[in-house]
Amino acid sequence: MKTIFATLASILIVAAALAINVHADQKPMHQLRIYTLNADNQAQFHERFRDHAHRIMKKYDFHIVSIWESRHDGKVEFVYLLQWKDEQTMKACWERFMADEEWKEIKLKTSARYGSFVESIEEKTLTLVDYSPNTNLILK
Repeated sequence: MKTIFATLASILIVAAALAINVHADQKPMHQLRIYTLNADNQAQFHERFRDHAHRIMKKYDFHIVSIWESRHDGKVEFVYLLQWKDEQTMKACWERFMADEEWKEIKLKTSARYGSFVESIEEKTLTLVDYSPNTNLILK
């Protein structure tokens, strides 16, 4: 009986070690999101994202690497980069965020008060190449 237990314990330890190595080798993926803002509501958009969207996103394990603002072709763009474990995680987190009752209520109230915040959204999924100098962009 002790031999069976010892063998089983050894198998579990090896399996756990392999799982850790496989997970450690897994490169994260990134998502670039670019929102073309309605110029009339630029300040309100930033307020809503800073005070509400960002907070609610954290609740659903969004990992925002950084946020920028860009001016392109006479338009203001709000740009941010997210880091995800994998595509499945990204999709699941977005689904939960978009279904969040508080977020839906905030969007409804702010849109009713100010009108449209975003003219368009561009989204790109970014996969690291094997020679990328940095695989994890989140500072710890």
